[in-house]
Amino acid sequence: MRRDELLDAAEGLLQDQGAQALTLAAVAERAGVSKGGLLYHFASKDALVKGMIERLIADFDALIEAQSESTYTRAYVAATFEAVETGRLRRWAVVTGAAGDPGLLAPLREAMDRWMRQGLDDEPDPLTSQVVRLACEGVWEVATHCAAIIDYAAIRARLLALL
Repeated sequence: MRRDELLDAAEGLLQDQGAQALTLAAVAERAGVSKGGLLYHFASKDALVKGMIERLIADFDALIEAQSESTYTRAYVAATFEAVETGRLRRWAVVTGAAGDPGLLAPLREAMDRWMRQGLDDEPDPLTSQVVRLACEGVWEVATHCAAIIDYAAIRARLLALL
């Protein structure tokens, strides 16, 4: 079984049953592999959580890079809404799974710092760009808990209009 399929199983377990359900045995069962097959890729629960965090960061970096926008903030907005609207929203599941050990969140904190600072000096209005990026974080959060209340097209248009 491929590494991504194991990570998908772990994320699905987190989303469906919460952090208390994240055990290596439960992930192996959900993925349809032996615990030994899971341990081949992830030697511990912490390694599994670290893998989910690393994949989250890499996926969002790739989404940002794939956008054809004139500034980093515009690309960040486009990537945020693409991630939310296409169901790629993994952030909450990953953070929930890692919440027991703050050290596991260090790569995510570093990525967030980079995402919030990158390209600000090149923006026409760095402060407004920072506010828009922070608003995107709010979109992630609300989409995680009550997605139906968001008019994604209207929010996206308003954020882009601020730039």
